[in-house]
Amino acid sequence: MEAMAVPFTREDYRHRMQRAAEDAAAEGLDGLLVTPGPDLLWLTGYQPTAITERLTLLVLRGDADPELLVPRLERPDVESAAGAEALAISDWRDGSDPYESAAALLREEGAYAVSDSAWAMHLLGLQRRLPKSGYWSVTDRLPMLRAVKDANELARMESAAEAADATFREIVKVAFAGRKETDVAADLARLLHEFGHEQVDFTVVGSGPNGANPHHEAGDRTILAGDMVVLDFGGLMQGYGSDTSRTVCVGEPTSQMREVHDIVRTAQQTAFEAVRPGIACQEVDRTARRVITEAGYGDHFVHRTGHGIGMTTHEPPYMVEGEVRPTVPGMCFSIEPGIYLAGQFGVRIEDIVTVTEDGGRRLNNTDRRLVIVE
Repeated sequence: MEAMAVPFTREDYRHRMQRAAEDAAAEGLDGLLVTPGPDLLWLTGYQPTAITERLTLLVLRGDADPELLVPRLERPDVESAAGAEALAISDWRDGSDPYESAAALLREEGAYAVSDSAWAMHLLGLQRRLPKSGYWSVTDRLPMLRAVKDANELARMESAAEAADATFREIVKVAFAGRKETDVAADLARLLHEFGHEQVDFTVVGSGPNGANPHHEAGDRTILAGDMVVLDFGGLMQGYGSDTSRTVCVGEPTSQMREVHDIVRTAQQTAFEAVRPGIACQEVDRTARRVITEAGYGDHFVHRTGHGIGMTTHEPPYMVEGEVRPTVPGMCFSIEPGIYLAGQFGVRIEDIVTVTEDGGRRLNNTDRRLVIVE
């Protein structure tokens, strides 16, 4: 039976902060510095109403309790956050130097990982106050910070994927021919909301030659009979992301369209079957790429096979050559090989997959065969 999503608790946040501090220490760092963004929300349950130029800084050290420095005017919001009771909260006033307040929480010659969303002005301010300190990005030193999902997080991921699947099952019922890509994109956004998404992040609709651009934004092109159409869409539901791609054909496809779609589907299936605990992330990419290369389309697969997903659509781990980090149960990532033929069409098939104790499990389960639409 799948786990049901429940609210995160104070103990959840306390455990996350403790583990993050321990992971930083294991990396030889003096701590982890977190500014507003997904890392701060995941660690504390706190997200400022608006991310401004005022410094907010969570300091996690293995030898001290978690400390959160905030602008004084925002302190009431922080104190109402779910993880606030696990924090020592201090504040700074407008007109004072926030970096002086931050420096008091840090070591003069400390080495720290800093959240990727940190503003450059804040990092430079810390460096001015502590010129002997050193800083590295979380992605460089602690890339697995949010990569492994617990049962509660997986329940959210599953719900988001199910809502995206429901969206695809409905979108193939609408008319494509004679409508603009933006019309279909609007239908996708509406359906994602109807099936429970609080936020729609992207609705890629790449018809005909536009499908050969992997990140094509839906445009004013009118979809024609005979077009292949790449659909790639997702957003946030209960704070966690969905992301799925399917390629459909408006009317009867050509033999080449069927051939390319079959190759991509085989590559996607083969890469999924390779997933198991302990393999290097790059092996997922290599497996999919091998199928496409052996079919003669290697030069037309122009991106990595997958990316991690959670509170953001793209996050570590990445299924790409050179990523030797092993997969572990609870990791969630996309498997999305594609073939892109410039001036003609593109094909991409994408599912979100989670690593299990003995293999992998798809969170997206709509038909991967070529669907014909009107």
